[in-house]
Amino acid sequence: MGAALPGGRTAHTRAHYGSDVPAVLRSRLSSAWAGSRAPSAEDAVRAAGDLVAAGRRVALEPRSAAPAGLLPELAGRLTAAGLGAFSEVTVPAGGPMPPSDVAVALTGPAGDVDRLAALLPGARVVVDATAPGAADRCRRLAGGRVRLVSSGRGAAADLAFVRCLTVLLAGDGEHAVATTDPRIIAVTGERAAWNGRPPESWEYVMPWGAPTEEQHRLVAAGHPVRVQVSVAGGRA
Repeated sequence: MGAALPGGRTAHTRAHYGSDVPAVLRSRLSSAWAGSRAPSAEDAVRAAGDLVAAGRRVALEPRSAAPAGLLPELAGRLTAAGLGAFSEVTVPAGGPMPPSDVAVALTGPAGDVDRLAALLPGARVVVDATAPGAADRCRRLAGGRVRLVSSGRGAAADLAFVRCLTVLLAGDGEHAVATTDPRIIAVTGERAAWNGRPPESWEYVMPWGAPTEEQHRLVAAGHPVRVQVSVAGGRA
């Protein structure tokens, strides 16, 4: 891999964002984020339903200051809405866990996360590609379920991400690639092809507000796309 990834970043207008969620709900969610607060559990799960109806999966991301009863509330709402099979809840290792019928993605210090993941075989592990030892960690976890993320920017961070990505896609696990960068998306497809992976054997993870035309293109090609939706809890 060279010092730079091919191509450039794509510019987008506001019209590209959130178009798979009805306008009234989109307005409520946008107002919540504009005010630096996450949407309520009720609105977040309603958005999840619309995203699933549009062919997406969903990762609900509780804020650190969310109320204690949020995880049971989310689990109940997801189950009642028939969304459990399409949803993950991202939680810190060492914190409260949602009921066992809800899939989780574990974040936090690598040692804490990996110890807990060993006790929860179905859990997804969030790995920061820029963290020390990330590639070795991905090698150990390549047969499981990893969500690869990056907390860095620039060429060095991109190369670290691709290094971890290459390791993961050479394994047989069900991995998730958290990116909106078209260059990384292209490299992911290339690495998957090298390893004979069918499109449905990994997923892309994109935050709420990521360009929906790119999501549509990926879904049409058979790639699962999971959209991250922040949530605070309670009613709007």
